[in-house]
Amino acid sequence: KQILVLGLDGAGKTSILHSLATNHVKRSVAPTEGFNAICINTEESQMEFLEIGGSESLRSYWKMYLPKVLLLVYVVDSADHARLPMAKQLLHQLIQNNSTLPVVVLANKQDLEGAYCITDIHDALALSDIGDERKMFLIGTHVAEDGSEISSSMQDAKELIGQLVLETQ
Repeated sequence: KQILVLGLDGAGKTSILHSLATNHVKRSVAPTEGFNAICINTEESQMEFLEIGGSESLRSYWKMYLPKVLLLVYVVDSADHARLPMAKQLLHQLIQNNSTLPVVVLANKQDLEGAYCITDIHDALALSDIGDERKMFLIGTHVAEDGSEISSSMQDAKELIGQLVLETQ
């Protein structure tokens, strides 16, 4: 069972995964062409993350992997205001037929000027409309300078994901 990592291209999925895996920051600038799989071991469990690129040509694959996953991690670029409606539409389409799949939304790039705060992201993605039956979390994250240790928000996200994986297995 895997953890699926989705979001529009440029949201920061690969950088987040690398940071979660190594506890150090390494910004990725090249878009993911296809798939990117990373295994992260914690004291409690082994977590397998599958990232699928967010470009338009790859989005058709997203739904195929959803039935097989424990958890969806959905990454949005908090500073990309123009594309938040598209991010919202895709998220709602993804989860409409799966009312129990836990979702962790990472509002990434919180460190950028003009980034929407958590409440604005919550509203822009219409997270209140997603339903009460599923476990859903929204965490603001950012990937700081290359080589530095990951931020406390990234550490919180990692712990939360680990906890959700243990609960759903």
